[in-house]
Amino acid sequence: MTVTSAAPPVHRARIERIETIRPAAQANLLWVEVTDEDGTTGLGETYYVPGAVESVLHELVAPLALGMEADRIEDVWQTLFACANFHGWAGAEMRAFSALDIALWDLLGKRTGLSVATLLGGRVRDSIRVYNTCVDAGPHLDMQGWLERPGELAEELLDAGYTGMKVWPWDRFAPQIASELVTGPAGWSAMGPAGHDLEPGQLRAGLACVEAIRDRVGSRVDVMVEGHSRWDLNAALAICRALEPYDVAWIEDAIQPTSTADLARLTRETRVPQAVSERLFGKWAYRAVLEAAAAQLVMVDVVWAGGLTEARKIADLADAYHLPVVPHDCTGPVSLAASLQLCAHAPNAKVM
Repeated sequence: MTVTSAAPPVHRARIERIETIRPAAQANLLWVEVTDEDGTTGLGETYYVPGAVESVLHELVAPLALGMEADRIEDVWQTLFACANFHGWAGAEMRAFSALDIALWDLLGKRTGLSVATLLGGRVRDSIRVYNTCVDAGPHLDMQGWLERPGELAEELLDAGYTGMKVWPWDRFAPQIASELVTGPAGWSAMGPAGHDLEPGQLRAGLACVEAIRDRVGSRVDVMVEGHSRWDLNAALAICRALEPYDVAWIEDAIQPTSTADLARLTRETRVPQAVSERLFGKWAYRAVLEAAAAQLVMVDVVWAGGLTEARKIADLADAYHLPVVPHDCTGPVSLAASLQLCAHAPNAKVM
């Protein structure tokens, strides 16, 4: 007969407080701090319409999540989603859930002393290649540099350790919105209605920066082309076909990701790999894209798509289709940290 002693009861701290912080440095950024009854805190983040997200957090999330066990992250996620799904869950709701979810993973890491990547199921790597998004977030003055001195900037970034750079050469030719609102890091040229008349001269002008990068550094730097969904299908096809000789790493959101059939045409009718899409929320949207063979790279933003809980599932889903995941991060420091934890865990993470 084997005699075993009973395991001591595990103390599972409950969520006691949810606070929102709006840092002055970025008008659209929102941090969410979650504190359990033992005083351990976790920090989450999301981006865009922070006032609306705050309302969701305080009016919907807090009454449901306060008092729940902080380490039951999936249970919290499912509870919040079930209630929001009753009246429409995407937008501010999913941004709020994403921020809370990241905060709960951070809190669990602090309680256990383990990295979030370990808690997600274990690490598969300790480093990952990075590319630079040219939005003046560092010392390189690259927001205008990729247009004014693309070859020189590519060499400068290469010397700094970046083996990829993202540019958006055709946004400036699409219909523009004039507003004093603070928009995303890429500025107002990145946001607006889809264009339907890309002129031959504009197509050629947009191609010039890619040519300059290739002329200066050859194939030593990956070029990622950001489309920001600024063009219709015909214009997007023209851009992609013009890019084919330059062996770009991908074009991202060449059209609005609202039709998987149209996205699939891009994957069929051009050789440029299609990255889809930071704009999608939840695993169901990604399932539709993957089932339609409408992407070669799966781009997920952890602070929009449902937090780390959902991003891990999306990465697994992409892996089932033998495709890489490329986290989107162009917002704040918590997004970067959370994305890196996903990259450390997900076997199919390609580049950050």
